[in-house]
Amino acid sequence: MPSSVIRFFRYAPDRRELEVTFVSARVYVYEDVPADLAAAFKDARSKGTFFNQHIRDRYTCHEITRAGS
Repeated sequence: MPSSVIRFFRYAPDRRELEVTFVSARVYVYEDVPADLAAAFKDARSKGTFFNQHIRDRYTCHEITRAGS
């Protein structure tokens, strides 16, 4: 289901990193995210709600927004 907050995300299981692109075009990488949590995020009916309840402010993150985005 499309999200009004999250445009795209991808998970790198080898690094346990979740990259989230928001509709604002800002991109963040969340570190040490368990694979089962990333899978639950993928399956969540509301990505924004799941993100706010289970990921935001719970995992170390850094912005990687590319110039010109």
